[in-house]
Amino acid sequence: MTLEEKKEQVKNFRPIDDTFFEVLADDIGVCQEMLRIILEDEKLIVKDVIVQSSERNLYGRSVRLDALCILGNRKKCNVEVQRSNKDHHLKRVRFNASVITVRDSQTDDKFEETIDLIVVYISEFDIFKRGRVIYHVDSVIRETQEKVDDGLERVFVNTVVKDGTTISEYMDCFLQKEVDNVKFPKLTNRVHYLKHEEGGVNAVCEVMKKYSEEVAEKAYQQGEEAGQRQANIAAIKNMINRFHATKEVILEDYTESEYNTAIAELQSESK
Repeated sequence: MTLEEKKEQVKNFRPIDDTFFEVLADDIGVCQEMLRIILEDEKLIVKDVIVQSSERNLYGRSVRLDALCILGNRKKCNVEVQRSNKDHHLKRVRFNASVITVRDSQTDDKFEETIDLIVVYISEFDIFKRGRVIYHVDSVIRETQEKVDDGLERVFVNTVVKDGTTISEYMDCFLQKEVDNVKFPKLTNRVHYLKHEEGGVNAVCEVMKKYSEEVAEKAYQQGEEAGQRQANIAAIKNMINRFHATKEVILEDYTESEYNTAIAELQSESK
């Protein structure tokens, strides 16, 4: 594809879209700015970031690893983005935190050496439906309501609630196809780079290609079990949800009948 064709492919992505977020977050400055805002710590330092698509990702597909940040204070912070509200989010966070913790532990480690971990869960909906842009979930003693420090912090933040805070303003940027906010220069510059400059556009397309191949492989496996047409429809729905794929792009590999069926199913599921 030409550069202009690639730009057309990525133009509808937003920071909240997980595929785009992985490329967006593969930048220490972006993650540091984001965590300083969400965790309200202006001195927070991010030393390294590992994203799901990175060759350095040692955690594999068993755990959702949109962006694992290694902080200056030796803590780790796993940032996840979630658009779909069809999961048990608290158990998802619990599972991913457990996998990261075990993966970073050695056989002879004492429990006091278990890593301190922060999970930041960014969603396109208000998980707890209490009208707040951010929620901090702590472990507490039920009888005394005292907080217990077990080394795990869980922070849930959403793009839905607008309360006039800096966090709310920042999260609203996650819904935009173009970001231009002087308060958030790292996010603004990174989005512009990934949408309009050749190196950035190519990086997004490479990740799209990688995941498209995974979708195709999964569809093939499903096709052997449940019929190729239904597998193709599932693949098309995934392409639309995850990559904002246009009809023209989809019809390069699938039939118009399959496309129309996928659209109808997506419309039915959204009701």
